[in-house]
Amino acid sequence: MGKLKERLYEIIFEADTREGKTFDILLITVIVISIIAVILDSVPEINASMHDTFMTIEWVITIFFTIEYLLRVFITRKPLNYIFSFYGIIDLLATLPTYIGLIASGGSSLLIIRALRLLRIFRVLKLSRYTVAGTIIGRSLSASKAKIGVFLVAVSTIIIIIGTLMYLIEGAENGFTSIPRGIYWTVVTITTVGYGDIAPVTGLGQFIASLTMLTGYAIIAVPTGIVSAEMNYQQKLIRKGEITSKTCPECHAEGHDENASYCKFCGAKLD
Repeated sequence: MGKLKERLYEIIFEADTREGKTFDILLITVIVISIIAVILDSVPEINASMHDTFMTIEWVITIFFTIEYLLRVFITRKPLNYIFSFYGIIDLLATLPTYIGLIASGGSSLLIIRALRLLRIFRVLKLSRYTVAGTIIGRSLSASKAKIGVFLVAVSTIIIIIGTLMYLIEGAENGFTSIPRGIYWTVVTITTVGYGDIAPVTGLGQFIASLTMLTGYAIIAVPTGIVSAEMNYQQKLIRKGEITSKTCPECHAEGHDENASYCKFCGAKLD
């Protein structure tokens, strides 16, 4: 990386410097304005009186995000890694709808354009990158993915077993026409949603339904506890300064130690 790229990289991808924090605050402000504009633009009465204003705001914001996106592609060592990353796709979605709406004109395409314009709401996903709380949540979820994965496998197993039992016990005459139908009922019940479109009639089925509901309340607490514990741990690390906002120039991963010289995810040298 040249000196210019390195300087831009520190400002755009990291928030340890004053310039980086200022850039993040600017982005948050622009994103919030964009989301408010999209929401208000969907109200017919407001759109009728402020359509031109909304269009001006949209073009200014779109150009701003386009420049930001191109800069991110320009300063990364491996542009394709960023382009096809989660945030790279979100950044692209934040800019495309306005340009597509300009190209695809005509009465037959108005419905498509209107649907594409709604994609601008995805800009709200950019917010989590620029807040400490969003960083903590992201790192906590990433660190908890193995435990949550095991938990989801266990829950899926329970759901399949209960769904199969309800199919055998209740049968087609009570609405449980197949095992997938029984699994659907189990998912709705164990998540405490309870649509009521299918309900057990037999005594044994109602007993299993009661246990399923109680299991649902117990299950909700498990992932919450896992993520909460990891969030407390990540928060302590950030407060101590053991983890910084330093971003890997190769894989764009965050969560590196203060004195780290190499990325702990891909092994690339940190600038």
